[in-house]
Amino acid sequence: MPITGMSTGMSRRTVLAAAGATAALAAAGTAVAPAAHAAAPTLPNGTSKDKVLVVGMDGLRHDRIDAADAPTLKSMMANGTYGLSLLYANPMAATSSGPGWSTISTGVWPDKHGVKDNTFAGKNYATYPGFLARLHQVRPGLSLFAAVDWPELDTHGTVTPGADAKLVYDNNYAVNDKVITDATESILRNQNPDVLFVYFGETDEMGHSYGAASQKYLDAIAVQDGYLGRLLAAIKARPSYASERWTVIVTTDHGHTDGGGHGGSAIEERRTFVLAQGPGIAAGARPIDTRLVDVAATVFHQLGITPDPSWGLDGKPVQQRSTDPFDALHPSLTGRVDETGIPAGVLGFTHTAPGGWSVINNAMGTGGMTEWRGWAFATDEFWSRTQRDQSRELNVRSRGVFAVADSDEWADKSFSGTYDSTLVTPAYSVSGKTRATLDFTTFYRQEGSQTAQVLASFNGGTPTVVKSYTSDVVSQPQSLTVNVPAGASSVSFRFRYTGSNNWYWVIDGVKVTAS
Repeated sequence: MPITGMSTGMSRRTVLAAAGATAALAAAGTAVAPAAHAAAPTLPNGTSKDKVLVVGMDGLRHDRIDAADAPTLKSMMANGTYGLSLLYANPMAATSSGPGWSTISTGVWPDKHGVKDNTFAGKNYATYPGFLARLHQVRPGLSLFAAVDWPELDTHGTVTPGADAKLVYDNNYAVNDKVITDATESILRNQNPDVLFVYFGETDEMGHSYGAASQKYLDAIAVQDGYLGRLLAAIKARPSYASERWTVIVTTDHGHTDGGGHGGSAIEERRTFVLAQGPGIAAGARPIDTRLVDVAATVFHQLGITPDPSWGLDGKPVQQRSTDPFDALHPSLTGRVDETGIPAGVLGFTHTAPGGWSVINNAMGTGGMTEWRGWAFATDEFWSRTQRDQSRELNVRSRGVFAVADSDEWADKSFSGTYDSTLVTPAYSVSGKTRATLDFTTFYRQEGSQTAQVLASFNGGTPTVVKSYTSDVVSQPQSLTVNVPAGASSVSFRFRYTGSNNWYWVIDGVKVTAS
């Protein structure tokens, strides 16, 4: 039975079924009975007409939804924005729930929030709190609720801090997912919450027990889809619904293998999605640049909250469309040529540069893998499939289509000479300006005698080196500023990579500004 009325020292806080007490009983060898029902806790009255429900479905592999009896999820896909992406893998973090839910809640990647596995060792929630905790800090008048039946999300402070009331149960998902639904449905119908986080775990449980390819897994999706439908119906049944602006977000923390399990680097384990429906969110949109860190940013955006740069968020709202020139190449991407490990149906690379861009290969060696002969433009799905566990899975801050120079993969087929390729930006106006700033995201792995240089050319003149990379930079933003020479009217930048069966260099999100 739930433990009710536990005080946390704050008058607005209510806790039901406290995970700490549950864990203590389990440690003492006492069986903890699942809750057959739960009275909905009482929340303070909400203050916002903008409201958000986030539903987390643990271990839900999105490519299995189509085969499931899931009318609610499929309706949301038709009427909302649905973005797919892949997770990291070790050594950044395992494809496990601890890192996954930490990424969703905090809106930053594991290299910031610090959670690498389900021990939660190294967690850095003090610097990067979950979105409920952040909302409580910046808008304390909001009415916030959380319900989970994986208690680690509470005991480690991942998603529940900041909630005015919460339900926390042990992980008997078949029972407690329903209990959570009953209570949340009651809150939605009869109270006035502003932001809710609700967690369902049965999909993960069935994935572990029977595998993602099983009917049991599809059945679990169907059950959770029914729970989601009940929550959406409760929202629409609210007496004040017509004057409210509701956003609903559904997401997952990781995928599952066909045979069951996760934690590794297989594509099936890395699959995630963000599905959102609400004001300003396009119906039927399939953005190619969505990432798991976008959940928290979308919550803030839908509430009219502009994140402070000091928060260090890695995410962006799902309705914020990409302006990256590389992403415009997505419709023209093609399938494999020499890369036999990539499924034939995966369309994910091209050598054709965006308008105004160019690739110089006049010093490039001959032969090698066709896909990687000189700078290419590729997706995470395509590039990371070339070879698992060589850290390509860590390219988390690239979105959609990115530029990549990969001498390691190029050398997997007979070649001669060295890898020497230069990616050139368009010319940008700097007339009357004193400085030009190049911002981009990069992922670079150093080995041997390979080189990576950023060069600047003013008015088409001789390029000069702005920066050389000599050590690993794992998916990080960069900002380089150069002085504009007197009389210069334009600048272009170059990314030159040389090597011979070494590693790789990724560039994305290039922006040039002058001041």
